[in-house]
Amino acid sequence: MSKNILGDDPFGTGATPAGEAAPPKEANRKSKAKPKKPASAKPPSAPTTETEAATSAIPTPESDFIDVEVDDAPASAGPGVDSDSYGPSIDHEPSLPERLREEVNHIEERVLERLHLRRPERHPGDGAARQPLPLEFFWRRWSKLAMRDRSDVVDEFGRDPNVAAKMEPLLEFLYHNYFRVQASGLGHIPDTGRGLIVANHSGTLPYDGAMIMHAIKHESPTGRSMRPLAEDFVFYMPYLGVLMNRIGAVRACPENAERLLNQDQLVAVFPEGIKGIGKLWRERYRLQRFGRGGFIKIALRTGSPIIPTAVVGAEEIHPMLTKISWLAKSFGIPYLPITPTFPLLGPLGLVPLPSKWYLAFGEPLYFHSEYGPDAADDRILVNKLAEQVRQKIQEMIDALLKQRKSVLFG
Repeated sequence: MSKNILGDDPFGTGATPAGEAAPPKEANRKSKAKPKKPASAKPPSAPTTETEAATSAIPTPESDFIDVEVDDAPASAGPGVDSDSYGPSIDHEPSLPERLREEVNHIEERVLERLHLRRPERHPGDGAARQPLPLEFFWRRWSKLAMRDRSDVVDEFGRDPNVAAKMEPLLEFLYHNYFRVQASGLGHIPDTGRGLIVANHSGTLPYDGAMIMHAIKHESPTGRSMRPLAEDFVFYMPYLGVLMNRIGAVRACPENAERLLNQDQLVAVFPEGIKGIGKLWRERYRLQRFGRGGFIKIALRTGSPIIPTAVVGAEEIHPMLTKISWLAKSFGIPYLPITPTFPLLGPLGLVPLPSKWYLAFGEPLYFHSEYGPDAADDRILVNKLAEQVRQKIQEMIDALLKQRKSVLFG
């Protein structure tokens, strides 16, 4: 394909300037033929800058009257010269990382707007406004209704004072009227400072932590708040996990226990763990092994006294005849209990039996003042101290069982 660069014949009519003879046809054909490039000719040097590339495209006075044949395909730059080396193109397209970054920013803005965390910015030149959230009025009213009982001040572990206050009547009913808890030794609870309450675990469902917490807050002279550590599976149970967390329970791990004790709070731990609440009826009130003595390490490192605590009565609220482990994995729980009422009565089988409860708080044990924080790395000493605490709690449980005459009436 050929075209004429504008000269004296801008309209391409083929007319010659006045006073000049028209060239013969054969000569004209030869002038249009592409001249052969000599073998010794060097390839043109590539423009190094964008300015040079632009100025090289401007026709010079000598080329105004020369017919140049332009090919549709880009011409080769010659041997040894890359055609891409003639400088960047004028129309710059964003690279792939830049396009991905723009897409991520756009999606993030849309999510924040949908969650009402950021108002959409509208400018006069943006055109049509963005589509609002479907039934936006309904969702706004629902969010206000759902959050009506939530407190503005929730601590770092999830305790909500408003929810805890609303649960007080239920805990009061369970403590005084249903389980008729009788507590002793509350004077051993320290008035101020940190303290680690170590108790036996029982009851299939963790009612014991709630009853200990209620007894210390309402029966002790100081009226202190206590934070029980609960197993992981409790937090995965529908409603119960969220409720326990809102009233003060904390996920059981050494890091959470140390953080609470360093804040001079009372913390309750149950070293038996799942083995404690999973005891069968024939194994009731026989303390299981206290793990690897993690509570001893925590007490030594934080300088906290240990208050041994015995709970009697919780083993009878759900007398476990047997348990199924292989089926429980599908529900995310350690075992499926089989009791005289569950699963025979369905959801009603989860209602605890009204047994008589006893709580006993022993004298504090100050292991940290005798051994120091460095003793937490001595595994033999830690296991020895853990066994001493377990024997102390077992003796307290046996003493309470001797005093009790009836499971239901005490």
